Amino acid sequence: MKLALLTSGGDAPGMNAAIRATVRCGTERGIEMIGIHRGFNGVIEGAFDPLDNRAVGGIIERGGTMLRSARSKTFLTPEGQARALEQIEAHGIDGMIVIGGNGSLRGARWLEEHGVPTVGMPASIDNDIPQTAMSIGVDTALNTVVEALNRIRDTAVAHERAFVIEVMGRKSGYIALMGGLAGGAEVILLPETSMPLPQVVEQVRAGVRKGKRHSIIVVAEGFVPNDMDAANPSAGRVLTDALERDGTVETRLTILGHLQRGGSPTAFDRVLACRFAQAAVSWLAEDRHGVYATLSGDEIAPAPFAAVEGACNNVDLGLLKLANTVAH
Repeated sequence: MKLALLTSGGDAPGMNAAIRATVRCGTERGIEMIGIHRGFNGVIEGAFDPLDNRAVGGIIERGGTMLRSARSKTFLTPEGQARALEQIEAHGIDGMIVIGGNGSLRGARWLEEHGVPTVGMPASIDNDIPQTAMSIGVDTALNTVVEALNRIRDTAVAHERAFVIEVMGRKSGYIALMGGLAGGAEVILLPETSMPLPQVVEQVRAGVRKGKRHSIIVVAEGFVPNDMDAANPSAGRVLTDALERDGTVETRLTILGHLQRGGSPTAFDRVLACRFAQAAVSWLAEDRHGVYATLSGDEIAPAPFAAVEGACNNVDLGLLKLANTVAH
């Protein structure tokens, strides 16, 4: 049996741990393992390389992905898709393992529907993949956000300022919510909820009236105030400008950006990656495919690729209420 694996879309800490475990779980079963470089672009280009246990040594602690990643527009075209299938057949691939987020899992579903046995592993720091409680990379990204909030709060207290911290999450506010709760943010703003800018400003003013001379406002990049155009390019910039115009407290903006993607993965992400990898290899070896791995409770379970199109309910707005309660 010959299995190929790739990483696609945005990188997430723990992808290397997933690659390592996939290869070693495969070779333990006598399966020939192949790595594809640069995601679906690499499938089209034929960037296939054999991977043995030694090739994946010393990567479990590294962020990013040794196979590199890309977002492939070519794979969305009929010509690119035809070429991908040709390369998979030419290299004698019996099954594919795709590690990535929603877009990557949709690509995996397409392969499955076109005759390539495929299993997916969710890896997305936004934690926006349906059916799974956690995806590879989420825990590391959250810890990065909390560490950043700890450091920024020191400066906020010293200078009696408000700081707006913009975190990733265009459609999901998971990082903002959990990071803000763990980091003690005074205000947390999510794509799943909205409020007008004057209400945000008033929350900061209310804190000042209570004697709080500093504030931490965590905002997901996808937050849109309900009194503004949804085309707003930067939620953090808009909030900072509004607070500065109000003048109640001096305000600064920090956009964490791709800082959240990098760094050595936490123990949780390394273990989750290993468990997903073990399941993915086992399912393909047992001729079970068309699914992606999920964490349900403490169990690893398969979900059909069609579930990717469903709603993700990982943002618990009850925790937003808790965050507001403990912030003041």
